[in-house]
Amino acid sequence: MKQTSMTSFNKWLLFPLLTILFVIAGFYLYRVYGGSSSRTRRVISWIRNPVKHSEWMIKSNSRCSELTPFLFPTDGYIGFLWNDSFRPGHHHQGIDVFSNLSSGESPVYAASSGYLSRLPDWKSSLIIRIPEDPLDPGRQIWTYYTHMADDNGNSYIVDEFPPGINEHFVAEGTLLGYQGNYSGTPGNPTGIHLHFSIVLNDNNGSFKNELKIQNTLDPSPYFDLPLNGTSNLDIIPLCQEPGGN
Repeated sequence: MKQTSMTSFNKWLLFPLLTILFVIAGFYLYRVYGGSSSRTRRVISWIRNPVKHSEWMIKSNSRCSELTPFLFPTDGYIGFLWNDSFRPGHHHQGIDVFSNLSSGESPVYAASSGYLSRLPDWKSSLIIRIPEDPLDPGRQIWTYYTHMADDNGNSYIVDEFPPGINEHFVAEGTLLGYQGNYSGTPGNPTGIHLHFSIVLNDNNGSFKNELKIQNTLDPSPYFDLPLNGTSNLDIIPLCQEPGGN
């Protein structure tokens, strides 16, 4: 009789414990993947009909306020954010800005003044060294721009910045190239967009590996926009007040 009572008690206790665990797991999964999922749906809707969602777009060479450190580098909808996660273990290292035009038509500009380099094998990418981080004086950072080529890897970067160029000064607002859909694999295009990230210095005169999120910075304070995928679950990033250059 005593054994039966204990078994019933254990079953009674197990149900609420499992319920609590499911709630916690569901909340965690929503926090990690919920925002990315809703943003994915919006990106698909944007790609299908950007005219229908023109109010989602942010303008290039604009600032959200006079004190915003960086110019926004291109026209488009900010579809994916820094630290968005699309699968276990994945962390998006920057922001993806999706064009409302065809491949090779949306200009990309330098978000801040600095020293531009392009590695010899880079078909769609540029990186700009900023000697003085505007938010952390004394720290050097780099701004990285990619997907500026067509789906076969034909570059949309302007001729002034050929492969192998190194430490060429550019002012903020300088035309760098145009948004493309090169994925790194010819014939396997991404959506037409610019991937932009802020990369940390490696303390040896170069930049850290941009593919690892721990080597990048949350771009939110540099644009005065909610660009952190962990804290921004469902807000379309737009300036709170109209601003521009």
